[in-house]
Amino acid sequence: MSKNKIASLEQYCFDGSGHFDIAKTSTSETSLCSEREKAEKRVLKNNDKIDELQNRLYADKKEGVIFLFQAMDAAGKDGTIRAVLSCLSPHGVHEAAFKSPSAEDLAHDYLWRITRQIPAKGEIAIFNRSHYEEVLIGRVKELYRTQDCARRINLDEVIGHRYEDIKAFEKYLYHNSVRVVKIFLHLSKEEQARRFLSRIEEPEKNWKFSASDYEERKYWDAYQAAFESAINHTATAYAPWYIVPADNKWYMRYVVSEIILKTLEDMDPQYPSVTKARLETFKAYQVELQREIEPRKEKSKEAEKEKGKSKDKAKSKKK
Repeated sequence: MSKNKIASLEQYCFDGSGHFDIAKTSTSETSLCSEREKAEKRVLKNNDKIDELQNRLYADKKEGVIFLFQAMDAAGKDGTIRAVLSCLSPHGVHEAAFKSPSAEDLAHDYLWRITRQIPAKGEIAIFNRSHYEEVLIGRVKELYRTQDCARRINLDEVIGHRYEDIKAFEKYLYHNSVRVVKIFLHLSKEEQARRFLSRIEEPEKNWKFSASDYEERKYWDAYQAAFESAINHTATAYAPWYIVPADNKWYMRYVVSEIILKTLEDMDPQYPSVTKARLETFKAYQVELQREIEPRKEKSKEAEKEKGKSKDKAKSKKK
C-alpha cells in the first residue's frame, strides 16, 4: 500500500474491478492497528455492536448473510470464528463445516450440500470452507476427473465452468436477499511452518497435527495459484472477497471483526415498527395483565403484614 494512501478496510477488498496478485499481497502487515492490545480491545467493542445488529437482523427478517472462510491449513479459521463470532446468539446463527464430500454429496451436483445450508432471511450462516473447495483442492488434485459425470462433460473445462456456476449462484442468492461475504485468511508458508512446529513440539497441540498436513505443503504453490485464480474469477461487487493478512492472529481477528461489522451496518437491519392499531390492542392486554398481577401484590402485602405481626409477638414474648 502506498504511504500516501490512508489505511482502510477497503484495501483488503477485491470486488472484481482490479487484479489480485497473491505473491504481492502481504500476509503480515498491520496498517489498521499496529498494537495488539488496542486491536483486541477493538474486537471486544465490535462484538458488542455485532451482537446488537444480529438481534436487529433476526427481528427484521429481510435479509440473510453468509460469512465464508477459506484458508490454507493452520491459518486460524476455527480460532477466528470462535473469537469474533462467539458473541452471536445461537438463535438465527449456524455454522457449516464443509469437509470431504460424502457418497450422498457426490451423488448430487456439487452445490447440493451448499444450498442446504443457505440461511433464511434474518439469519447468519458461517461457512468453514465452502463450495470453493471445488476450485481449490478440486483443482489442485483434479478430483473431478475421478468423479462420475455425464459423458458429454469436457473435463478440461470443468474448473472454468465452476467459476461461472459460482458467480451465477452467488448472484442468485444476492437477488434473493442473501449476501455472501468471502474471507480468505492469507498465511505465509513460513508462518505455517512455525505453527506446524508448535503443534509438534507442544504436547497440548499434538492432536492438531497430522501427517497429511505436512504432505499438503508439497502443493503450496499449486494452492496459491488456485486461490489467486478463484478470487480473480469470482470477485464481484455483490459478493466480494476480503484478503486478510493472517500471520498475526490478533490482527487477523480484528480485521475479520471489522468486515463483519461493516457488512451488518451496510445491511442496516431495523426492529419492526408497530402500527398504531396494534398499539391500541396492547392497552387491553395491559389491563388484563395488571389485573393478574394486582391480586398477587395484595397477597404479598398481606403476607408481609402477617410476618411483621409474628415478629412483634415473638419480641413481646421474649420481654
